[in-house]
Amino acid sequence: MSREARPRRATSAPKGARGNGQPPRGAAPPSLPPAPAADGLPPLRAVIAAHGLSARKALGQNFLLDLNLTDRIARAAGDLTAADVLEVGPGPGGLTRALLARGARRVVAVERDPRCLPALAEIAARWPGRLEVVEGDALDPALDLPARLRPPVRVVANLPYNVGTELLVRWLTPPVWPPFWQSLTLMFQREVAERIVARPAGAAYGRLAVLAQWRCRARTVLTLPPQAFVPPPSVHSAVVHLEALPAPVAPADPAMMERVVAMAFNQRRKMLRSSLRGLAPDIEERLRAAGLDPTQRAEEIPVEGFAALARAVAAD
Repeated sequence: MSREARPRRATSAPKGARGNGQPPRGAAPPSLPPAPAADGLPPLRAVIAAHGLSARKALGQNFLLDLNLTDRIARAAGDLTAADVLEVGPGPGGLTRALLARGARRVVAVERDPRCLPALAEIAARWPGRLEVVEGDALDPALDLPARLRPPVRVVANLPYNVGTELLVRWLTPPVWPPFWQSLTLMFQREVAERIVARPAGAAYGRLAVLAQWRCRARTVLTLPPQAFVPPPSVHSAVVHLEALPAPVAPADPAMMERVVAMAFNQRRKMLRSSLRGLAPDIEERLRAAGLDPTQRAEEIPVEGFAALARAVAAD
């Protein structure tokens, strides 16, 4: 007599599987396209892919694609709601978007790379009337950028590495003070940023620190690792915020101040009586008149000391 066939037990699901059509607990979710950013525009990686953009070393480009970081830079610039903003080197527009989202009254973005213009045009369409894109070199005086801006003006930029210092020096040494800008919030290589905020007697203290701190309050507000950029640079970067003072911390003729500082730091390891010999035949007497020891070196002199020396050299 044959046995009665018994019904088979249902095969148990593999460990971790769920019988409701959902993936096992802990399993990676299916791949999804990146979500749009808060401003409704595509993520920056999608933007550079759509427009075939790649950073060019010849233009000093390194794209910052993290919108959280660009927002931190925009916040560091202060209240933008009643200000025009000048941006140099917007690239695919990550910082531009943050500035507009933070309420900038208007952004004037200067871009030298024509490949980036279509991406910037998409941002301008998203924020009608609030973004003006200027194709050209920010170093070109023919652009007359101050004439395109209405005070108060804040300059906010991830500056191309190859022109950052030159632009800063131009903004710090206008023919008339106060300048057209109220503040500068700028990204540099960390080494350059350290030179801007350095104090006397430090290895980084030099011409850039004196020019910046003579007429501004300067501080570092953010440091970024190479991995924050595409492609990653070989150095860290830092954002410096400079607020223009109504007047210099000590009076001096600007042209003479710049000349004294440049000569002193051109031979920074020499005593001032040697490095400044070309300024005046009686330079030692003028150094003493400024309250300085002729045997001191440039890196030991505070900003006020350079201003006093500029006044002493200019005196008849």
